[in-house]
Amino acid sequence: MQTIFEQFGLLAAFWMTIKLTLWSALFATVIGTLVAIMRLSPVGILRQLGATYVTLVRNTPLTLIMIFSSIALSGVLGLVLASRDAPGGYIATQNFRLAVLALSVYHAAFVCEAIRSGVNTIPLGQAEAARSIGLTFSQSLREIILPQAFRGAVTPLGNTLIALTKNTTIAAAIGVAETALVMRNVAEFDPGLLWTAFGLIALGFVILTVPMGLATSFLAHRLAVKR
Repeated sequence: MQTIFEQFGLLAAFWMTIKLTLWSALFATVIGTLVAIMRLSPVGILRQLGATYVTLVRNTPLTLIMIFSSIALSGVLGLVLASRDAPGGYIATQNFRLAVLALSVYHAAFVCEAIRSGVNTIPLGQAEAARSIGLTFSQSLREIILPQAFRGAVTPLGNTLIALTKNTTIAAAIGVAETALVMRNVAEFDPGLLWTAFGLIALGFVILTVPMGLATSFLAHRLAVKR
C-alpha cells in the first residue's frame, strides 16, 4: 500500500484528476453556454454553427480529440499553452493544459445540450412576454431564460460533471500523470500490486463521484421550478 502511494504517487495522481475536473468543468460550462446561446439565437448561421459543433464533437471519441490536441495543435501547429519556465516543467504543464482544452471542448457539447433541455422546461409564453415588453434577445436570455434553464438542467449538468470526472483518465494518452497513468505504471513495473492499485483507484473515483450524484439530486429537488 505504502509503495503505491510513495513509489507511484497515487495521491498526486488523484490531485491531478481533481484539477483536471475543476478546470475542465469551468471552461466546458463557459463554452457550452456560448454554444447553447448560438443554438437559441434568431440568427440562422449561428444556430447552424452551434448544431454543427455539437454534432461533430459528440460523435467524435474523446481519445481522438485528446490525441489531436497533443499531436496536431501542439506538435504540428505549434500551439503553446505554457511558458518554458513553468513551475511544474514545460512539458507537464503543456500536456495538462492541452488535456483541459480537449476535455473542455468535448464536454461543452454535452453542457450545451443540458442547457437546451433546461430551456425546454420554460413555458413558451415567458419568451413571448419578454418580447412583448421590449426586451432584446440578450436581455431575455440574461434575465429570464438562462437562469431558469440552469435550474432546470441541474440533473443533466451534474451527470455531465460525473462523466467528465471519469473521463479525465483519457488524459493519460498524452502523458498527464493522473490515475490511469499510475495504473499503467503499476502494471508495467510492479504487476503484483495491480489489483491493489485497481481497488484503490476505483474507490477513489467512487469517493469523488458519489457526492456529486448526491449533490445533484439535492440541488435538482431544491432548485426545481414550481409550475
